[in-house]
Amino acid sequence: MSARLILAILSTLLEEAALVALVLWGLPQLGIEIPMAGLIALMVAWGAYSVITYRIGSRALRRKAIAGLPAMVGTKGKVVSPLAPKGLVRIKSELWEATSSGVNIDAGEEIIVVGQDRLRLTVRRSSLKD
Repeated sequence: MSARLILAILSTLLEEAALVALVLWGLPQLGIEIPMAGLIALMVAWGAYSVITYRIGSRALRRKAIAGLPAMVGTKGKVVSPLAPKGLVRIKSELWEATSSGVNIDAGEEIIVVGQDRLRLTVRRSSLKD
């Protein structure tokens, strides 16, 4: 068992205990009575919620990151300001500084990312019409 799973189980047990304490001791102090069947339904619902959120969270943590410069190689975008040889490109609605690999590229043309240099992308025309 992973440490994260053990922590999730322990925290769910503590949450369930707090729910029982609230229903059996806290609410009656305020004059609110919940039947035992209601308490059991609340505990089952909370347990199901905990299992579902744990599984969704685990899946999200295992997923490979799709952001960042290394993941952008091969991504297509459009030139915002002419690349002569440096300028701006828009990729996935974000603006990036870019350098063209070789020729000048006009605004509005489609590009593809072929590399990176620190925070600057290296791009070429998407269609090879030089």
